[in-house]
Amino acid sequence: MNETKEVLVHLYAYAGFPRSIRGLQTLLVVLEERTAKGIEDEWGPEATTIDDSRSKYERGKTILEELVGRPLDGKPEYQKFSPEMDRFLKEHLFADIFERDVLTYKQRELVTISVIASLGSLEPMLRSHLNLSLNVGWQAEQLKEFTETLVITTTEDNVFATKTVLTEVLKRRTE
Repeated sequence: MNETKEVLVHLYAYAGFPRSIRGLQTLLVVLEERTAKGIEDEWGPEATTIDDSRSKYERGKTILEELVGRPLDGKPEYQKFSPEMDRFLKEHLFADIFERDVLTYKQRELVTISVIASLGSLEPMLRSHLNLSLNVGWQAEQLKEFTETLVITTTEDNVFATKTVLTEVLKRRTE
């Protein structure tokens, strides 16, 4: 259950608070129904306390560099235009969220690409996270299989776009 909760918390960064909160509310209803039926769910471990004394910005930057697989040199134009976004991404997304140990980076990336692919029209972000997915251990065949599961959860256009982006990512990584 703690992993399921963590997935719903993680997805708010990509799908927004309203969807994440609605997911948590739905999970609570399901848990109440299961408890009423005498089903006891395993909760699993909770997130451990972060005791790293570095700033959240530095911790988040380190995590992002680990995911990317290289030091971060410079900043994209949107982060120069909005330094707040750079700070929020590093401090909140990567330190506050990715640093939590209930889910692995690999699990977090699967949640991330699932949300981004389902929302659609986010190909640049999808490209980035498909690359990160490969960096954290997802295999090309697994990601291809993932795109096949989208046919039951999103539109044909989103499935086509995801398959196209994945093909591009895999091609670039073999060149």
